[in-house]
Amino acid sequence: MAAATARPSDDALRVATAVDGDRLWRRIEELAAFGALPGGGVNRQALSEAEVAARRHLLAIAEARGLAVFADAAGNLFLRLEGRDPALPPVLSGSHLDTQPTGGRFDGVWGVLAALEVLEALRDRDLRPRRSIEMVAWMNEEGSRFAPGMMGSEAFAGHRDLAEIRATTDATGVTVGEALDRLVAALPPVPERPLGFPLTAYVEAHIEQGPLLEAAGRTIGVVTGIQGKQTMRVTVTGEEAHAGTRAMAERRDALMGALRVVDALAKIAAEADPAMFFTVGRFDVFPNAPSVVPGRVRFSTDLRHAETELLRTAGARQRERAATAAAPCAVTVEPLVDAAASVFAPTLRARIAGAAEALDLSAMDILSAAGHDARHMVDLAPSAMIFVPSRGGVSHAEHEWTDPADVVAGTRVLAAVLWDLAEAEAPTSIAREGESA
Repeated sequence: MAAATARPSDDALRVATAVDGDRLWRRIEELAAFGALPGGGVNRQALSEAEVAARRHLLAIAEARGLAVFADAAGNLFLRLEGRDPALPPVLSGSHLDTQPTGGRFDGVWGVLAALEVLEALRDRDLRPRRSIEMVAWMNEEGSRFAPGMMGSEAFAGHRDLAEIRATTDATGVTVGEALDRLVAALPPVPERPLGFPLTAYVEAHIEQGPLLEAAGRTIGVVTGIQGKQTMRVTVTGEEAHAGTRAMAERRDALMGALRVVDALAKIAAEADPAMFFTVGRFDVFPNAPSVVPGRVRFSTDLRHAETELLRTAGARQRERAATAAAPCAVTVEPLVDAAASVFAPTLRARIAGAAEALDLSAMDILSAAGHDARHMVDLAPSAMIFVPSRGGVSHAEHEWTDPADVVAGTRVLAAVLWDLAEAEAPTSIAREGESA
């Protein structure tokens, strides 16, 4: 169990029991149909036709349940249950709808639908908290179509310029701006709000995407923070040549140069800390012909660690070494992401742990090894995450799975936490509780 707990109110526990597990599971199955793959997974990449259809489905639910709908210039979608005092900053909860090309039906989507279920449960009981509660579906968390990901939450938090985001292209040359404009044109018009409006708190529910909860036999993960991340794009430029006539000693083989760079970067990561994660997830060879010495290679790297200083030191060493390791080929290095490790608010972690305890659910503290939109919310308001187990630790795959009972349990914890946050007299009271917990 988490070290500090804050017991939820009796009203919060009543809201938690109002969660309709059958409806929640039905919503998950409904969303899984948009971009469905034969193996049971989902291909619903950011701003694709499948995501447009999924958003249209959510808008229909919002209309049927009498929820207010808003969007912003970054393509983030908000559904709002109006509080008794609408002028107060809302409590925000959600995640993302987009998936990897061979993704699962829970990653991101459960967080969106868990927040929606809380709003629906409150509607069922005709309950209105002091503050409004809003569900958010962030634009392009995954970064599978438009890289890097987390564009919507970054724009919302002011961590990345919207004009830069709109200029980003996918593999076919379509820009985010063009895809966003098509999204807006394809959906019913909704009011647009400015980016980064004031919040009381942010809580994101998500599947763990790792094996720790399942291995420990725990249902709820009280997420302590998110490990830091650095990514870069490396381009190695050599010279194309005939595979049968150019002497080996005279070649400027971009692929061989790139392999030397990858080997050097992997060694730097391992030397910094054996627990540091280093991945080369994309590797493009040009012209990619069997009888041609490659003239250019482009690849992307992903470096992660829980300690920001160690991460940034290793990243700087990698960038410096990458520039020379491919000789005689030339190298350019383009940094993409430099995200410090995030620490979530102790007050919210105590509330999550307390809700789990009150609902008789086993819980444990856990560090998120994967990145999430919550990373960008910590600078705006007290923020936290709730994890539930992933079978076998599998995610970003068609056979990704979380048991229905765990999905419902996590949503009930979320419901209790959101209710008490929305009922709090003032944000300062949240901070004081966190200090005393």
